[in-house]
Amino acid sequence: MTVPAPTVTPAPVVVRRLPGPAERAPRAHRRRRRLLETGLGIGVPVLLLVFWQLASSLGWVDSRSYPAPTTILDEAWTMSGRGELWPDIAQTGFRILSSFLIGALIGFLVGLATGLSPMTRAALEPLLNGLYTVPKLALLPIFLTVFGFGQLPQLMVVAVTVFFFVWISTSAAIVAVPEGFRDAGRSMGFSRVQMFTHVLFPAALPQVFVGLRIAAGVAVLVIIATEFLVGDNGLGFLIFDAQRLFLTAPMYVGIVCSALLGVLFTAIITWIGRKACPWAPRGNDIQPR
Repeated sequence: MTVPAPTVTPAPVVVRRLPGPAERAPRAHRRRRRLLETGLGIGVPVLLLVFWQLASSLGWVDSRSYPAPTTILDEAWTMSGRGELWPDIAQTGFRILSSFLIGALIGFLVGLATGLSPMTRAALEPLLNGLYTVPKLALLPIFLTVFGFGQLPQLMVVAVTVFFFVWISTSAAIVAVPEGFRDAGRSMGFSRVQMFTHVLFPAALPQVFVGLRIAAGVAVLVIIATEFLVGDNGLGFLIFDAQRLFLTAPMYVGIVCSALLGVLFTAIITWIGRKACPWAPRGNDIQPR
C-alpha cells in the first residue's frame, strides 16, 4: 500500500511597503516639490527668452520683425519714461476689472438659479445656450449702435463674455454635486438654506473658481480685441497703432504687457480661490499649498 506524500502548504508571502520620502519627511518633501515647481515655472520662460535673444542677435530671425527681448525691454523703458505706457496699462486694467466683476456677478447669480431650480434651468438654458454660441465680438456693433462710441460698449462685450463662462461653470458645479452629499444633508435635517450654505455651495465653489480663472484670461483677450478695433487708448490700441506705423518694438511692448496683465489677473483669481476653498482636493488648480 502506497502512502501519499504529505501536502506541503507554501508559506504565505508577506509584502511590505516601505514609506517613501513624502511619508518620512512630508514637510521637506513639500518644500522640495515647491522649489522644483518654482524652478520649472521660472526656468522654462527664461530659456525661451535666452533662445529668442540668441536667435535675434545672431541673425537666425529678422530682428526687424522679431526684435530681441532686450530691445523690447529698452523700448518699454523709454515709453515708460515718456509717460506713454502706464496710462494704457491703467486703462486696460480698469476695463478688465470692472467688466469682469459685472459679468462674473451676474453669471454667478444666474448659474445659481439654473443650478438649483430645474424649472429655471429648463426655461433659461436653451436660450442661453443659443446666445453662448454667438461670437461675442459680433455683438460689438450692436452695443456701439445702442450705447455709442466710448468705453461702455467695450465693457459690455467683456462682461457678456465673462457672464457665459461663469454661468456655465456655476450651474454645472451645482448640478454635479454628488447625491451622497445631498443625502447626508437630508439625513441631518438641513433646511433648504442650510443645504445650500453647508453642502451645495462649498462643494461647487472650487469648480466655480476654475470658471472664474478661465473667464479672467478670456476677459484680457476680448478687451485687447475691442481696443484694437474701436479703442482710442489702452494696450489694444497701442498694438494696433504701432502695427499700423510699422513700429515693431512698441507693438511687442503692448503684446508683452497684455500677456503680463493676463498672468497677473489670473494669478490673483487663483490665489483668491486657494484662500476661499481650503477644502479643494489635491490636484485641483486651486488646491492649498
